[in-house]
Amino acid sequence: MRITRNVAGRRRRAAIVATTGLTATALLLTGCSDSSEDEGSSKDANGNITLTVADFGQFGYKEAGLFAKYHELHPNITVKEDTTADEKVYYPKLLQQLNSGSGLADVQGLEVGRIKELTDTKADQFADLSKVINAGDFVSWKAKQATTASGALIGAGTDIGPMSLCFNSELFKKAGLPTDRAEVAKLVEGGWEDYLKLGEQYKKKAPAGTFFMDSASAMFNAIVSSNAKQYYDEDGNAIYKDSASVKQGWKLSAEAADKKLTQGLAQFSDPWAAALRKGTIATVACPAWMAGQISVNAGEGNKGKWDITSAPGSSSANWGGSFLGVPSSGKNVDEAIKLVAWLTAPEQQAAVFKAIGSFPSNTGAYDLPGVKDAKLPYFNDAPIGEIYAGEAKSIPEAVLGPKDATIKDTISTQINNMEQRGTDPDDAWDAATKAIDKVIG
Repeated sequence: MRITRNVAGRRRRAAIVATTGLTATALLLTGCSDSSEDEGSSKDANGNITLTVADFGQFGYKEAGLFAKYHELHPNITVKEDTTADEKVYYPKLLQQLNSGSGLADVQGLEVGRIKELTDTKADQFADLSKVINAGDFVSWKAKQATTASGALIGAGTDIGPMSLCFNSELFKKAGLPTDRAEVAKLVEGGWEDYLKLGEQYKKKAPAGTFFMDSASAMFNAIVSSNAKQYYDEDGNAIYKDSASVKQGWKLSAEAADKKLTQGLAQFSDPWAAALRKGTIATVACPAWMAGQISVNAGEGNKGKWDITSAPGSSSANWGGSFLGVPSSGKNVDEAIKLVAWLTAPEQQAAVFKAIGSFPSNTGAYDLPGVKDAKLPYFNDAPIGEIYAGEAKSIPEAVLGPKDATIKDTISTQINNMEQRGTDPDDAWDAATKAIDKVIG
C-alpha cells in the first residue's frame, strides 16, 4: 500500500502510525496454562502471587486492560505496575538495582538504546528467555538486539518505531500548503533536505506564532534512525564523529535552527506538550509511538486537525522500541517469564496497538483485526495498519552500541542549545563530543 501517487519506480515503504481510538474488532486474548507451585516463589499462604512490572513512559498494558485480563486468566496472580515517566531517570536506577542486587521488579522494561550495554555487561543478571520466546515470531532484527554472544535472550520485544511524518493539516492549509497526505508525501520524497525546503515554504505564509517543526533534535534522531550505521561500527568502535548519518543529521539540524524553522522544544517537556495543545507546531517526526503522544498532549480540541504521511526519503527507518526482561534474582522468575511471554504474544501486542498505538514487533499481530485494518480517527482516519506492517518488515538492521542512548541524548541537548540559545554549531559540536568522550572513553 502506498500513499504517494504517480511516482513510478520508487521503492518507498510508506510509514504511517497508530494511536488511540483505532478502528478494530474485539481481540481474543489467550492465556498461559496454569503451572505448579514454583520453588522459592513469593506465594502467600493462600497461594497468591503479586508480580511487579517496572517500566518507563507508556507501555500500554494497563491502558489495554492486560494486567486485569491476566488476573482473570490466573486468579492467583495480581500484576502491579511501577512506571517512571522519564527513561533517563529510570535507567540509572535500574543499573543501581542490578549492581546492588536489590529493589528489582519481577519484570523490567528495557529501552533499545540501552540493550547493547545490558547484553554486554549485565546479561548474567537476567533470565534467558530463548526457550520460551521464538525469535522467528518477531521482525528479524528485534530478537538479535537482545541476544548475547552466547545465544542468551535477555529481553522479549515489545514495540518498534517505524517512521512517518505527522502534520497539522489546518496549519498547512493556512500556510497555503497541500493537506492531502499523498501530496505532502510527494513533496518530501527526496529526503530530509526536501523536508527543510517544505519548511521554508511553510514559513513564508505561516500563521503568526507557529513553527514548521517542534525540534531539530527530533529530526536529527529520525535521520540517524534511517541508517544501519549510526553511532558504532560492527566491531564495537564508536564512529559517531565520522558517521555519515550523524553528519547529515547535524548539518540539517543546524540549518533548521539557523532558518528558524523549529520551535526548539525538547520533546516530552511541558512546553512541548503546551505547544501541541495550543497548535503552534506544524510537523513532528513520527515513529509509531509518537502519534499517541500527540493525541494525548494536543487533546480533543485538535482531533481531526492532524494527519500522517510518509517520512521523508526512500529508506525505512526505526526509532525506538523496548523489551521486557526478567531479573534472574527475582522470587517469581518462572511466573514472570510466563507473563512476559503472554504480554509479547500477537494478541496482546495487537491490544496495546489498539489502546495506545505502539506498533507490534511480533509479526503475528500484523494480520489480526485491529492491526491490519487499523485507522486513526484522531489523524483524519489515516489508514496505517497495512502500510506500517510492510514498513516494519523491511527496516534495515541497525548496528547498536553500548552507549547509543547517551550519545543521542548528548547530541540532542546541544542541538537544543543551538535552537534555544543560538549556540554556534561548531561550539555546540565541540561541547557534545567532549561530553560524549568523557563517558565512552
